[in-house]
Amino acid sequence: MVLNERHTVVGMDNTSDTTSGGADRSSAARITLVGRPGCHLCKMAREVIRGVAEDLDVTWEEVSILDLRDPDPLWWEQLPITLVDGEQHDYWRVSASRLRAALASAPTPAHA
Repeated sequence: MVLNERHTVVGMDNTSDTTSGGADRSSAARITLVGRPGCHLCKMAREVIRGVAEDLDVTWEEVSILDLRDPDPLWWEQLPITLVDGEQHDYWRVSASRLRAALASAPTPAHA
């Protein structure tokens, strides 16, 4: 399900749009929010990520941990998880200023 050009939800509503891999999958999104349905912290993280992504004009996606193959076992206790360019950046809470700094300092992936 594509919500707009800059944001994709992958597998959060059990539709056919599911991911086939874990955090190592190839993605054009700079930011990935890993959550699960019904996660109240995920809702807060989504709003912060949405705002930062819109301000910086970067793509982001949201995936359900339920749809990942072999996620890190710690992730189940750390939801929501924020990845920047495929690397774990934060968990539980998302700081807009930390996320902006990480996006500014991280090199843009070659495939983005």
